[in-house]
Amino acid sequence: MRATLERAHLLKSLSHVHRVVERRNTIPILSNVLLRAEGGELRLKATDLDLEVTETVPAMVEAPGATTVPAHILHDIVRKLPDGAEISLETSGDGSTLAVRAGRSRFSLQMLPEGDFPDLTAGSFTHSFGLPAQDLKRLIERTQFAISTEETRYYLNGIYLHTVDGRDGTMLRAVATDGHRLAQAERAAPAGAAGMPGIIVPRKTVGEIQRLLDEPESTVAIELSDSKIRLTFGPVVLTSKLIDGTFPDYGRVIPQSNDKEMRVDRDLFATAVDRVSTISSDRSRAVKLSLSEEKLVLAVNNPDSGSATEELVIEYSATPLDIGFNARYLLDIASQITSGEAVFRFADPGSPTLIQDGGDNGTLYVLMPMRV
Repeated sequence: MRATLERAHLLKSLSHVHRVVERRNTIPILSNVLLRAEGGELRLKATDLDLEVTETVPAMVEAPGATTVPAHILHDIVRKLPDGAEISLETSGDGSTLAVRAGRSRFSLQMLPEGDFPDLTAGSFTHSFGLPAQDLKRLIERTQFAISTEETRYYLNGIYLHTVDGRDGTMLRAVATDGHRLAQAERAAPAGAAGMPGIIVPRKTVGEIQRLLDEPESTVAIELSDSKIRLTFGPVVLTSKLIDGTFPDYGRVIPQSNDKEMRVDRDLFATAVDRVSTISSDRSRAVKLSLSEEKLVLAVNNPDSGSATEELVIEYSATPLDIGFNARYLLDIASQITSGEAVFRFADPGSPTLIQDGGDNGTLYVLMPMRV
């Protein structure tokens, strides 16, 4: 194999694919990136057996071929080469090393045979559709923070993507929950999504998708089955296994009759919660909300460090209510509200609270209260 290409092209592609590779691997080939040069392009591929990313970049191919080399080392080499450099990649005659040349720099990397590199793309996909990148990004951003990190409840370690029939037709909905809070976002289902199986996209895959959504005006091609998903972002193709589990019936925890409504300025509320929670203990992070007509008092009491209170003007006309929440969870939800007004709907101090964006009917959040 012998190919020449621009540093900028190679670095961008390596930055996409090398993130999939775990720093520590018991299987040596999984530490490598597959390089295949043919037909005027270089294709790069990396996998961890659950997630695979491939990208194609233009290259001047003098001798076609393929090999694998350590992904993180190659990325670090290319990253440290000067801007505008032209990089030459050439395998040795005995097939043991890859020579990387740029200007006066020379590197020799140990290779492993490309025939040993695993392929994740086998199998067929039952559904395919296109989704604007900005819509996919919104679905992920509005729900990602609520993904559980508790490995024993593995079926919560991702975003549940499925279709539902609503008043405005079929909707594509994303849901995530960790048992303490729930986040839901939806948009009109694109053509081809109707009837798709409900799938749980793993947390690591969600993070990689987010990083690849760097062109908001583009459209992402999505193909899926009940066990895999494949997304195509221009020259980048991401294929991932799905979480094999059943997502819980989240509809049962979404309150339907919370009748105590509070409307508050999102920015004022978030900064006030952040200020008073300075006093809270790292363990509980509890903040108490005391609601009365047109007034909200935020209070934190920590026996070890002191107390704090702050008052806000709100829209509220129901009976007075005292309720406690984890301050971190409140701030996470507030950061997803973009319209400037947060709408809280309460039932009582022990029941889940419904939180919505005053200007976005496509999202909702549920937060479990705490004892304070």
